[in-house]
Amino acid sequence: MIFTPEERAKMRQLYALITEKAGSVLQPEDVTRVERYLLKAIESGAVRRDNFGLNPIISDMETTLIMADETGLTRGTVLGIMLDEAAQNGSCTLEDVRRDFGEEVAHILHGLLRIRELYEKSATVRSENFRSLLVTFAEDLRVILIMIANRVYLMREIRDTQNVEARQRVAMEAAYLYAPLAHKLGLYKLKSELEDLSLKYLEHDAYYHIKDCLNETKKSRDAYIRRFTEPLKERLEAAGLKFHLKGRTKSIHSIWQKMKKQGVDVDGVYDLFAIRIILQSKPENEKMDCWQTFSIVTDMYQSNPKRMRDWLSVPKSNGYESLHITVLGPEQKWVEVQIRTERMDDIAEHGLAAHWRYKGVRSGESGIEEWLANVRSALETNDDMQLMDQFRMDLAEDEVFVFTPKGDLFKLPAGATVLDFAYAIHSKVGNQCTGARIAGRNVSIRQKLQSGDQVEILTSANQTPKQDWLGVVATSKARAKIRQSLKEMQAGQALLAKEELERKLKNRKLDYDEPALMHTITRLGYRVVTEFYAALSDGTLDMAEVIEAYATQLRHDRGEEEKTAPAPTASQYVMQTAADVQQRASDDVLVIDQNLKGLDFQMARCCQPVYGDKVFGFVTSGGGIKIHREDCPNAPRLREHFGYRIVRARWAGKRGTQYPITLRVVGNDNLGVVNNITSIISKEEKILLRSISIDSHDGLFNGTLTVMLEDTSRLQQLIKKLKTVKGIKNVSRT
Repeated sequence: MIFTPEERAKMRQLYALITEKAGSVLQPEDVTRVERYLLKAIESGAVRRDNFGLNPIISDMETTLIMADETGLTRGTVLGIMLDEAAQNGSCTLEDVRRDFGEEVAHILHGLLRIRELYEKSATVRSENFRSLLVTFAEDLRVILIMIANRVYLMREIRDTQNVEARQRVAMEAAYLYAPLAHKLGLYKLKSELEDLSLKYLEHDAYYHIKDCLNETKKSRDAYIRRFTEPLKERLEAAGLKFHLKGRTKSIHSIWQKMKKQGVDVDGVYDLFAIRIILQSKPENEKMDCWQTFSIVTDMYQSNPKRMRDWLSVPKSNGYESLHITVLGPEQKWVEVQIRTERMDDIAEHGLAAHWRYKGVRSGESGIEEWLANVRSALETNDDMQLMDQFRMDLAEDEVFVFTPKGDLFKLPAGATVLDFAYAIHSKVGNQCTGARIAGRNVSIRQKLQSGDQVEILTSANQTPKQDWLGVVATSKARAKIRQSLKEMQAGQALLAKEELERKLKNRKLDYDEPALMHTITRLGYRVVTEFYAALSDGTLDMAEVIEAYATQLRHDRGEEEKTAPAPTASQYVMQTAADVQQRASDDVLVIDQNLKGLDFQMARCCQPVYGDKVFGFVTSGGGIKIHREDCPNAPRLREHFGYRIVRARWAGKRGTQYPITLRVVGNDNLGVVNNITSIISKEEKILLRSISIDSHDGLFNGTLTVMLEDTSRLQQLIKKLKTVKGIKNVSRT
């Protein structure tokens, strides 16, 4: 890039102004080092003009001066701006800046670079999400101030550009994004300038129409303000009130908004200016003085009750306090009068984020106002870096913002996972989600997202929603979609179970009789047919038991003699003597209620009881007993529907029998992890590994082990040892 003679002269002039205003905050070697990096950038030919042909180094210098006038300067701010161009074109790295200028400057520069990346990622600037994400990316309050100042300079310089389309885009961003941010920060002058300039570029005719009207009426307007305020001053002074008055004309942008809202021309906007009465009051007298002033004003001038706003009795939720009234002044013109104390005015002017809400600026859900409360006051103190650190912009306490690979922006609640994001894109994407790729790294569906993540969802046609996914997601939308999919899958599985039952009935040469089947389902304790088929499909209900019960019901309905005894109840078993009990206890591992004898039992496959578990017996329709754990997932249903078939059970003193136990193991897919697991089991005495199944995906494995062991104490010892294997995150019993 070739610098013109005018630009070189301009740079020297700006350089002198900057060193004059920032000389007190810069260190002696800072200037020399900045010059070295800028010369390197210029000599390398890497410096490029922007879309409007503006010199980026001059732009940075002008931005620095705007910052000096509006917010004051710190060393980090000056150096961060001046090094921005060199850092962008690679003439210096963040490591160079950290070494030569310190962490503070590198921190600000990093924020500026991140915002450049944000603009490259997304074109959806006109969204509340983008505004919040911009603040999040900035990391430091000063980065946002720099961006606002830079946008003000850009808006000033593009008035004569031939690139009209780019100017329109910049003007829209200024109106939608940077002006509201400036307002929230208390930078009212910059906010008004951004709004007026954006109106000038976007609504050229309207801007100049309003401007011309204001210029034509300025003298008469100033004279009118004097006619209105002079008698008012006399009455207020006579009442013994201490105060001062401010008269201000509304900005062109504000007038334009009122014209559109009210559907009138400039002459029809009756409150082109406002009078502000600011009282010097003691805290205990504030309300009394305000209402006294209100009384004086309304005694002198007729008020419009529809235009009264009492934020004195009930302040706004953001702390704003004031009385707003509109009165009919001399020559029958409406005038807005605002009455407040100096304390109230300080709050309104210096950052309790009240005034910007009063003006109707959208705040969305970001909660920016809460932590920008006293920003303006903090800036005016020109305090050191420690004061600014308290305003570090970690905005996403309650939400995160993430991108798709195409740059589309999504807002999710804090704690949202990859699976939430998949369902936010589309329910089909969520149902088939197997994980994601973030920053080139594969992650699981449980990975929590961070603001700024660019997430590529990985899917598989074989993937289906799981019940435990409900514990993975944080959004109600994802949870609802998972439940819906599980319900649809359950309905499909129930249909398959129904078809299987009908096929097996046909194989047994049993006629399909709908009434008989309905009676059977009712006798088995099911009120809803879909629940019955769901129990068949997941194995909770044994198919053979159902067929036997159906055959019995069918014979009964046909009046045939039953060849099979009905399912016994606990009361039908024969009482045992004490001697029988003692003999039985010495022979059996399990005793089924001391009052019962002669029982044949099996361990239930659904919960795989082991010696030492708390158990109960369930009398099956075939007359045998199945032993379930007290915490068996089917226990609540069995107790609810078949309480009369539940019997007590306890373990006797005899041991030695081995039981199959299935364990679920989850962990990192490290090299040799399976060998470590099998090695531990093989070294355990009287523990036999029956089967092992490992499913590995995206660096994680999910495995099931079936082992044979004697009792719960051996089981707990084994689980404890498996958890010590490097990479294993969890071991649990199924």
